[in-house]
Amino acid sequence: MMKSTTYNAGTLTRLALLIAMNCVSAYMIIPLPFSLSPISLQTLVVNLVAYLLPPKQACAAMLAYVCIGLIGIPVFTGGASGPGKMFGPTGGYIWGYVVAVTLIAWLKGKEYNFKRFVIVGVCIGLPVIDVLGCIQLKLITGMTWEGAVLSGVLPFIPLDIVKCLGAAALARPLYKILGAMR
Repeated sequence: MMKSTTYNAGTLTRLALLIAMNCVSAYMIIPLPFSLSPISLQTLVVNLVAYLLPPKQACAAMLAYVCIGLIGIPVFTGGASGPGKMFGPTGGYIWGYVVAVTLIAWLKGKEYNFKRFVIVGVCIGLPVIDVLGCIQLKLITGMTWEGAVLSGVLPFIPLDIVKCLGAAALARPLYKILGAMR
């Protein structure tokens, strides 16, 4: 028999707020002429989801985001939606978000620790997102591995590291505002 998980109003509110933040962050983009993926604020919010929620809730929040986009609500990068986006060239990054938030939330520890949050975000989260995104980009477009890495990974690394630092810094005051996350 499966164990039932129930969420109280505070937990549901935190989940809803973080899902909404992720949806909004997908609209904050800077298109790049040499890449199918724009720079977006999503990496920061994805890390916040992982830093502020336990693993099951972080995964549930990202899966809810994916489902919202799959049913046609324009919440993916730049206002895209639907299966075409999820299974298109840049959908691998979105799948990477689901895996990354779960791993980051699991490995971050039970207490706020800026250094640990950054290390887990940069050394685990970013590579997971980039690897899954790069694989799907290469497979769908038929570009070489070198081309996929050069257009879909390398240009984003410096700013993604900055976004991990920003998310880790924001996590501390948000812990206080949103309450205990464990």
